[in-house]
Amino acid sequence: MCGIVGYIGSKQAQDVLLHGLSKLEYRGYDSAGIAIFENGAVSVKKSVGRLANLVELVDGADRLSGSQGIGHTRWATHGRPSDNNAHPHQDDNGNFTIVHNGIIENYQSLREELIAKGHTFLSETDTEVVAHLLDDMWTGDLFDTVLAVSKRIHGAYALGIMAKQEPGKLIAVRKQSPLVIGLGEGENFIASDIPAILEYTRNVYILDDGDIAVLTADAVKLFDFDGNPKEKDVFEVTWSASAAEKGGYDHFMLKEIHEQPKAISDTLTGRISEDGTKVVFDELNFPEGFAKDIDRIHILACGTSWHAGMVGKYAIEKLTRIPVDCEIASEYRYRDPIVSKNTLLIAITQSGETADTLAALRQAKEQGTRVLAITNVVGSSAAREADDVIFTWAGPEISVASTKAYTTQLTALYLFAGWLAQERGAAGAAEVPAMLTALRDMPAHAETVLETAPAIQAFAKDWSSREHAFFIGRGLDYEVSLEGSLKLKEISYMHAEAYPAGELKHGTLALIVEDIPVIALVTQDDLYEKTISNIQEVKARDAFVLALAWSGDTEIGKTVDQVIHIPKVSAFLAPILAVIPLQLLAYYASVARGNDVDNPRNLAKSVTVE
Repeated sequence: MCGIVGYIGSKQAQDVLLHGLSKLEYRGYDSAGIAIFENGAVSVKKSVGRLANLVELVDGADRLSGSQGIGHTRWATHGRPSDNNAHPHQDDNGNFTIVHNGIIENYQSLREELIAKGHTFLSETDTEVVAHLLDDMWTGDLFDTVLAVSKRIHGAYALGIMAKQEPGKLIAVRKQSPLVIGLGEGENFIASDIPAILEYTRNVYILDDGDIAVLTADAVKLFDFDGNPKEKDVFEVTWSASAAEKGGYDHFMLKEIHEQPKAISDTLTGRISEDGTKVVFDELNFPEGFAKDIDRIHILACGTSWHAGMVGKYAIEKLTRIPVDCEIASEYRYRDPIVSKNTLLIAITQSGETADTLAALRQAKEQGTRVLAITNVVGSSAAREADDVIFTWAGPEISVASTKAYTTQLTALYLFAGWLAQERGAAGAAEVPAMLTALRDMPAHAETVLETAPAIQAFAKDWSSREHAFFIGRGLDYEVSLEGSLKLKEISYMHAEAYPAGELKHGTLALIVEDIPVIALVTQDDLYEKTISNIQEVKARDAFVLALAWSGDTEIGKTVDQVIHIPKVSAFLAPILAVIPLQLLAYYASVARGNDVDNPRNLAKSVTVE
């Protein structure tokens, strides 16, 4: 979720780049930099921290002059936030300057190959590999060289490239990472998102995967990865600047819900072997034999991350048969937990700065427990202080209500469960290849689930005047119900509760009255008949039941009032898809009630107090 801006024309590039980067600050970042081309040389300035640090660096006498350049705000994935790891990056000779969003999956092998040839690396990033590879594979023509390099690098990426040998030219490359080309009069632009260039033009090309754009001040030419010319319609942006930041969506939360297919894909990227049968976690450095010696796992988290951890508990126990406790971090700290040298603690925190989770993490470290953090933020306290880290690569969340953090945490937990099963030679390892195949299909299924939005919006509008709602489910459906309930209450302000469906008769049925909305999850095949029986219990009290069930389930409609169908996957992986309609329900209920969706009352994005 980094920001890219590029400019070529007659204006001072520094002004255009800094303005563009300022319009991408909402995306989140940890460092910023620009590179300006003038008189056959490229000057690079970059700084860790806020964009203001970079602005101060290039102010006054240190201003960079030139009418061609590229800029970047970085959200770290490889290497901690630092001046050296900030973009733009260059090769040894300064011949090639690049900015990059995404992940180069095979960067480590390419890096080793290039070091063996004498290349010297200055950063920890995967990005720098591309600059050195361009230099190493130079054909005498920039476009031909970019084509050759694009066939060597694997992963998801957007690139902005300048070459000292070919002034007056910028090249943009897109593979699974957003990139647009802005079209002006005597000037053209590159950007990772439309707000960066909206002040200068409303005419853009939205690049598709496998597109390469060659920009000069006067023209833009489009090609595919085989070098064949392409034609593309110009897209005219009609959004306001504020709407453009949200990608045309009304709220950041809705944008982030719709970003989940890509976020899931990014979290999987580089973590599945080429043959699709094994989980690859190069970032984990467990001591030799530790994976096999683990006798208990404690998962600690708060809020949405705790709900993800409860699904993770189920996944790890199923595949590894290791006992797992999932606890709220603020409670764990005060109960004198029993740990040993063979206990693994998993701390889950979107921001990496959640105070209660950090305190529990530190307590565990003091007791000699090995800590694995699952977080979204490179350079965060959790990432720095844990023994090992799995990053979720969801990109920044702007809305207070977490959505894509949850689905990427689930994805990371399923991957870790599979990896641990394979490392231990557990019986569950036999199930991992099929799970990985299903996970690879999950982004496409998530796109299909998003198509249920109109039906969910209509339901939310009709029922948003209610003050109470109940969520029920059994097995993993109950764990997902907890997250659905939390989403509804935190942004719609409706009172919502989630219950294991089998527990209704132990008190909760006293609250089920005529027309009260009950959202029933029915995705656990081995519990289907029992869940139907529980639904009939609430229907007997005249509740209105909205069911979430598999596509093709025609029986459920005979019992409930309305059904939302989602693509059929294994019940084991259902939580990744089942939560998306519940997020949409909360969103549309909040809108219908006139609430501030992205900034719900009394809540903060990162909870840094106990």
